[in-house]
Amino acid sequence: MDWRYRAACRDVDPELFFPIGSSGPALIQIDEAKAVCAVCPVRSRCETFGAGEYDGVWGGLTAAERRLGSGTGLGGGTGRPGHAEGRPAGNRPSSSVAP
Repeated sequence: MDWRYRAACRDVDPELFFPIGSSGPALIQIDEAKAVCAVCPVRSRCETFGAGEYDGVWGGLTAAERRLGSGTGLGGGTGRPGHAEGRPAGNRPSSSVAP
């Protein structure tokens, strides 16, 4: 089974993981996204998958944190944002779409 089927975010609105900005209300949204990641059984796989992503919260890390190397240092990443779904940019799935 693909690791994305076990992701804690699978049934969460994907927009939660793509806050607009990095201050004000976006900080609350980032904290909420990280709370989902904190209990995720595949967090390290997601962090690896999202290591090269330009935006979004992946594996509990923001884009700025990934650029600073704040994670496990596993590296990797493929494609553009779509969270655990691995979808191309502009094609973010609805919460009802299975990975």
